[in-house]
Amino acid sequence: MITPTSTPRSGPQGGSLFKTADGQNLFVTFALVTTLFLLWGFCNGMIDILNKHFQNTLHINKFQSGFVQFANYIAYFMMAIPAGMIARKFGYKGGIIVGLVLIASGAFWFIPATSIGAYWAFLLGLFVIAAGMTCLETIANPYTTVLGAPEQGATRINIAQSFNSVGWILGPVVGGHFVFGKTAGADANAGLYIPYLGVGIVVAVLIVVFAMAKVPDLRAEEEVKVEAEGKGKKPLWQRWHFTFGVAAQFLYVAAQTGIFSFFINYVVENDHTITEEKASYWLGAIGFALFLAGRVCGSAVISQFKPQRVLATYAVFCIVLTAIAMGGGQLGLYALFGTFFFMSIMFPTIFALGIRGLGEHTKLASSLIVMSIVGGAIAPPLMGHIADISSMRMGFAVPLVCFFFIALYGMIWQKLEDKDAA
Repeated sequence: MITPTSTPRSGPQGGSLFKTADGQNLFVTFALVTTLFLLWGFCNGMIDILNKHFQNTLHINKFQSGFVQFANYIAYFMMAIPAGMIARKFGYKGGIIVGLVLIASGAFWFIPATSIGAYWAFLLGLFVIAAGMTCLETIANPYTTVLGAPEQGATRINIAQSFNSVGWILGPVVGGHFVFGKTAGADANAGLYIPYLGVGIVVAVLIVVFAMAKVPDLRAEEEVKVEAEGKGKKPLWQRWHFTFGVAAQFLYVAAQTGIFSFFINYVVENDHTITEEKASYWLGAIGFALFLAGRVCGSAVISQFKPQRVLATYAVFCIVLTAIAMGGGQLGLYALFGTFFFMSIMFPTIFALGIRGLGEHTKLASSLIVMSIVGGAIAPPLMGHIADISSMRMGFAVPLVCFFFIALYGMIWQKLEDKDAA
């Protein structure tokens, strides 16, 4: 995306997690960028409680409530390539600031949206926030991989994604307090703007911080080597480990979003004694806590085993657990919680596997993988439709199918990569 001011290189000093070969310590930059992961995790976590809320307050069915996620994730599809263009023109720092401005604008929009009280007004706010998050994800994910020794890029992105998981935990807990804590009726949406007002204020502060901070433009070592040699490899669309990676990421985000979005519906349908507010608390305090634990533990596992094998193994676990969850009951609920742990490493792992060895294509590939997050717009309406005509438990057949493909991708990744390198 950017013309570099300096480039990380391997060498005697290249083994440090946040140090480049020329001795630069980029820990402060990494820590600052990590706050962005926390931010968009929090925003995404709040989205997952809105399905059930709007079903109650706006009297819509599960299929219609699925458009909460559609508005969010369609923005990723529409904004990913423009986000890459913004980053190329204005640099990492400029792209981050543009993303933050969009998030602040969408968050503050919830103040008039609450007064309007119409579904489209809330969806508009979510769309604008998601457009900003797309800018941040398109930049921050690949950026973490170059903030230090190249060989430890996968470790850095998993660490950053762990903080993203912290945001997922806080989102439904904080949001659920203001959303489900209100009484039904005319004032049911009255408190909806409060958590978003808080987001807007925090983001406004971050805009100032990033405007004043030093955010160096860096590129992966392999990109510079390709340019220096004046040659490239196969066209991007012929790199099968990438193209299958885009499909795998599309299906992973579909599965993740579907499970997160209808978790509350599943719990209250599975056990009528559980309130929606309590279910939203479980989503954050248990579900997303397991998600965080999975990423922390997964980072350690990936450091010892090949990431594609870990991906395939974890996907198989998710297949089994999702099938058990479809059976319902107490065991089904425990199994559903288990999917949070095992799917946690999938996004950063698929991302890292998909862009590995792409050289000059890395930046465009990153944008396209972020674009594939649009999978999150597809699963919720489909799951909601199945739930409307059958049951919420049956709706979980959608993520079950997604996990099958992800397992297959992990199993054949090495063969795809070997074919691409030939």
